[in-house]
Amino acid sequence: MLKATLLNAVNAGAAEIRRYYNGNFAISNKEGVNNLVTEADHASEKAILAEIKKTFPDHFILSEETGEIVTNSEYKWIIDPIDGTVNFANGIPLCCVSIGVEHNGKMLMAAVYAPILNEMYFAEINNGATLNDKKIQVSSKQELMKSCLVTGFPYTYLDSPNGPLQIFEKLIRCGIPVRRLGSAAIDLCWVAAGRFDGFYEHKLAAWDSAAGFLIVNEAGGKVTDFKGNDFSPYQPHILASNGKIHEQLKAVVNGAEVKNTIS
Repeated sequence: MLKATLLNAVNAGAAEIRRYYNGNFAISNKEGVNNLVTEADHASEKAILAEIKKTFPDHFILSEETGEIVTNSEYKWIIDPIDGTVNFANGIPLCCVSIGVEHNGKMLMAAVYAPILNEMYFAEINNGATLNDKKIQVSSKQELMKSCLVTGFPYTYLDSPNGPLQIFEKLIRCGIPVRRLGSAAIDLCWVAAGRFDGFYEHKLAAWDSAAGFLIVNEAGGKVTDFKGNDFSPYQPHILASNGKIHEQLKAVVNGAEVKNTIS
């Protein structure tokens, strides 16, 4: 019942993305000039919450636009109704619904659906990860220098030592390709699917990473904070990889120079 409700919820949100995509809709701003929220975000969230409440009206909710709906339930749904809103608002198809389900503080199940791409990612703890019902696994690359990476930048940039721009510059000056897609949930899913070898970002909210980090883990990858501790979506830093380049990428994120170990 939990899985069925999760899939119904992501499909309901995705239907709203399709309905509004490349159409006319109201847009407003959050903190930062390009931190957008659209009419479609609210419509997607409303559809998702309606599906969840049909079956689990007493479950705790944490959603990007509504915030917390606090209950005493052991279950929490962590929802991003549209991850990649700027992409969506500009007709770029890299946008998705992202929902993770926690039980007693542990991520139990996750789904990320990018409807314009027709890609549905799903994972359940200790049961692997899938893309459109086919099992996926992370890449097998061993060297950071041979890797293809992805990152994102916060809307409100804090000028701190070894910040996002400095790390980005360090990597690309060494010839390592680093992409920026504009959707952390898709970034994580593409690491899980082996398209990227690693992902790092300095400032994410729980709804950005809750689903994707379980999908990476279940695809055989590794997700930590910048210090290498077990990942929690309730802190801002994320480092996700195929596991094989994890320590190399962690070192660079923490200030080390890129080591060229290719023989």
